[in-house]
Amino acid sequence: MAKNDLITGSIWDEYSNQVIRRMDDPTHQGEITEEQAKQMGGKLIVADFGAESCGDAVRLYWCVNPETDVILDSKFKSFGCGTAIASSDAMAELCVGKKVQDAVKITNIDVEKALRDHPDVPAVPPQKMHCSVMAYDVIKKAAGTYLNVDMESFEEEQIICECARVTLGTLQEVIRINDLKTVEQITDFTKAGAFCKSCIKPGGHEEKDIYLVDILSDVRAQMEQEKLKAAADTTESGENSFDKMTIVQRIKVIDTVLDTDIRPMLMMDGGNMEIIDIKDNMPHYDLYIRYLGACNGCASGDTGTLYAIESVLKQKVDENIRVLPI
Repeated sequence: MAKNDLITGSIWDEYSNQVIRRMDDPTHQGEITEEQAKQMGGKLIVADFGAESCGDAVRLYWCVNPETDVILDSKFKSFGCGTAIASSDAMAELCVGKKVQDAVKITNIDVEKALRDHPDVPAVPPQKMHCSVMAYDVIKKAAGTYLNVDMESFEEEQIICECARVTLGTLQEVIRINDLKTVEQITDFTKAGAFCKSCIKPGGHEEKDIYLVDILSDVRAQMEQEKLKAAADTTESGENSFDKMTIVQRIKVIDTVLDTDIRPMLMMDGGNMEIIDIKDNMPHYDLYIRYLGACNGCASGDTGTLYAIESVLKQKVDENIRVLPI
């Protein structure tokens, strides 16, 4: 059955051309024999790794120069889905020409990025992001075999999800790159938390030092602070002060402040707010808002809550902002 019979056009469009090409015609698929390794003047290393989370498996072949530790050639055999084949092909290609000690620094994020057609567009849909984790692990298995050490010794980062072998650094980077806002999105992109679920939050069968909910909260807080700082720096430099911004830019800056300082407070009481419009009414900038949920009709919406919103925006955005609920 052809691929297009298995995958609808809309889903197929989520795969990069690189992934599709490597699925159909992987460059580095195959094996290296002892004889071939000797002809190249290298040592043959063979490593197997299987992902219990999805049932895929990969075998990695290296021909390594024993004098320089440089990987002269790299091939693979994959027992899994098309995305696993494409990821393994990219992984094998990234290894060639590197010293073994440098190859172990290749991460699953590096593999996924190598498969992209455009630097800012993911190569595969979220549910297939975990396929690159297996490639990440088999490299460490091969390096451990060559250097006669345990593969775990190469782990420079904390593993958060043991089931999917996802590190803290990977989770932080995926959240940032894809602007993830929920644990469910993290699971879609990385498969972290998809299986035993112990890593999601406290209360699972295995206690953790840090959980996905903690990582998400910390990264989101950092991202919001960075947005605020960038907006403040831009305003202070005069390059794009509030009075020179477009309406869209003004709303974006205000929304960032609201997300950080106001909305969490409102949501604790079952409420929220939205921006309707912002208009110049010099010397003021009139910001029209609508209260939502429990805030709609609340008496403090025209007094205490309104004063708090306006004070924060005056302090962090522009002193001439005036907030008008409608």
